[in-house]
Amino acid sequence: MENKIETNELLDRLPPHLKQYIKPQNYEQYTPINQAVWRYVMRKNVDYLAKVAHESYLGGLRKTGISIDEIPTMYGMNRILKEIGWAAVAVDGFIPPNAFMEFQAYKVLVIASDIRQLENIEYTPAPDIIHEGAGHAPIIASPDYAEYLRRFGEIGAKAISSAHDIEMYEAVRELSILKESPPPSPLPKEGGALTPAQKEYLQNIENAELRVEKLQNKKVKPSEISLIRNLHWWTVEYGMVGTVENPKIYGAGLLSSIGESVWCMKDEVKKIPYSIDAAYQDFDITKPQPQLYVTPDFAYLQEVLEEFANTMAVRKGGWRGLKKLIKSKQLGTIEISTGLQISGHFSRMIKNVDNEVVYFETEGETALSYREKEVIGHGILRHKKGFRSPLGKLKGINLSIENMGPRDLQAYNFYDGKPIAFEFESGITVKGLNVTGMRNLRGELMLIQFTDCTVKYKNEVLFSPEMGDFDMAVGKEIVSAFAGAADYNSFDLVNHISSSETIRVELSDTEKELNTLYNLVREMRNSREFNTEKLKSIFYVLAEKHRNDWLLPLEILELVFENESNFSEEVREYLLNMKKIRPKVAHLIEGGLELIGDQTIMRKPFRNKSLTT
Repeated sequence: MENKIETNELLDRLPPHLKQYIKPQNYEQYTPINQAVWRYVMRKNVDYLAKVAHESYLGGLRKTGISIDEIPTMYGMNRILKEIGWAAVAVDGFIPPNAFMEFQAYKVLVIASDIRQLENIEYTPAPDIIHEGAGHAPIIASPDYAEYLRRFGEIGAKAISSAHDIEMYEAVRELSILKESPPPSPLPKEGGALTPAQKEYLQNIENAELRVEKLQNKKVKPSEISLIRNLHWWTVEYGMVGTVENPKIYGAGLLSSIGESVWCMKDEVKKIPYSIDAAYQDFDITKPQPQLYVTPDFAYLQEVLEEFANTMAVRKGGWRGLKKLIKSKQLGTIEISTGLQISGHFSRMIKNVDNEVVYFETEGETALSYREKEVIGHGILRHKKGFRSPLGKLKGINLSIENMGPRDLQAYNFYDGKPIAFEFESGITVKGLNVTGMRNLRGELMLIQFTDCTVKYKNEVLFSPEMGDFDMAVGKEIVSAFAGAADYNSFDLVNHISSSETIRVELSDTEKELNTLYNLVREMRNSREFNTEKLKSIFYVLAEKHRNDWLLPLEILELVFENESNFSEEVREYLLNMKKIRPKVAHLIEGGLELIGDQTIMRKPFRNKSLTT
C-alpha cells in the first residue's frame, strides 16, 4: 500500500514547527502478526463496544474510514476525514504535550503509527495506531465532541509547562518505547534462565519504570500543562458520558483497550460526576484507572474547559503569569494592555508593593508582535540579546502613557526627536532621546524608541547607552501570559530532538517463519479460497515450532469452524489446552472463540493432547 498522504488543506496550513513531528507511516513495516492484532482488537471492540460505547462510535468508524480487517493507511484516513473537516498525521510515539494540543487546534489527529505487540494486545502505555486510529478518530464524527477537541487544543497549546513536565514527558516516552520493543528473543517461562541481553532488556524497563515512579512521586506544584493534561486524560482519553448509573464510553484509552473497556464498566471502578476537580486528579499511565469521570454530554465538557481556562495565565496575566514563564525556562509570551506581545525566554521581573509587575526582562532572542503578527523591524535580529522594559503609570500623573491623548503627550514633552526624562510610580527612571513611537489599531502608543538612553531603578542601572537603542514597551499591566511564540514565524522552532526514538528490532528467523504462517492464513481469508490441506500444514508447523502462539490457531479455526471435521475439532482441542498451559491468555482465547461463534468449546472435554504436550 502507498505511504503518501493525500493533500489535505488542513495539513497544508500546518506551521513548520508542527510539521517537524510528522513521520511517514511506512505501511510495509506492519507484519502479518501486526495485522492480526489489529483485526482481533477491532473485532472484539465492535462486538463489545456496540453495547457500552457512545452512540457515535460505530457510525464514526464508518465515517472515518476505519477498517476492522486491516490497519488503516494515513492516505485512506485523510481522504475520508477531510469530509468532516479533520485530518490525520503519523508521528513517532509521544510528542511534547503543547505540540500535541496545537495539532488538535488545527483539527489534525496525531496518530502514533506503531502498533502494540501481541503480548500487549489488551493495553499498552505507548500511543499506537489502535489507540489513536480506533480510539480517537471515530468519536470526532460527533460535531459537539469534535469542537471540544479543537477548542481543547487551542487552550492547551497556550498552557505553560515546567522543567519537571519536560523531564516527565521524556521519562514516559522512554518507558513506553521500551515496553513496546520486543525482547532480544522470546523470554523464557517463569523460572527459566535469561541471557545477558534479556537481563539487560528487563533491567532497562525496570529502571525506566523507577524513573517514572520517582518523578510521579516528586512533590512539585502542578503546572498549567500538567493540570490541563489531567483534564485531557479524564475526558479525551478515559472519559465516560451519560449518568453515573448508566455511563457510556467515549475516551480513546477505553475504546482502544479490550481490557480496560471491560474493566471500566465494573463496580470496582468508581464513577464520579465530571467537574473541574478532575484537573487536580493525577493518573498513572502504566495501570488501570481506579476512578473515571462521567460527563452528562459533550457540551458540558466545553463548560468545564472554559471554567479551567479562566484560571490560566493566558486569561489572567499579571505577576503570577510572568512568574510561571520565568520558572518554565521555555519560550513564552506576555501581552500587555496596549496589545503589544513580547515573546522570548523570560528571566526577571520587578514588582511593586501591590504585586504589580513594573519591569520585566527576557534573555536571548526575543520578538515583538501585535495580534499574533511580528511587528516590522522588531524580530530576533533586533532583539537577539533580549528585551527589557518598565510598565505602569508615571509618577505624579494619574495616567498611563497608553491612555494619553495628543495634548497629554505634548504637555509631558513626548516629542519625536526631543530629549526626555520621566519617572514611573515604581521609581524606575528613563532618560534619553525620544526617536519615534509606534501605535496600535486604537491609536495608542505601544512602543517608544530611545537613543542615548539610561534606565535606572534605585541604585541599579537597568539599561545604559552602551547597550544600543532602547525600545520601551508601553502598557500599564500584563493582561496575558502563555506558552510559545505570539507569531511562530518569529523563531526557528524546527529544532525538537527527543532523547529517545522508537526501537526497531530485526525479526529473528523464528519470528519470520511465524509471520509467514500468519500471512498465508491472511491471504487465504482475503481470497476466500480455503484449502483445508494447506491449513493443516500451517497448523502442524505452528503446533510443533510455535507452541506459545494463541492468535493464529484462532484465525485457522475461524476458517474451518463451519466444517465439522476432525481437523476443526483438533484445532478446538489445541486451543482448550492452550488455555490451561497459558492461563494469562485464556480469556483472550475465550474472547476469540466467542467472536467465531463457538460457544460449545467452553464445555467440550479435551481429548487429544498429541499436538500440545
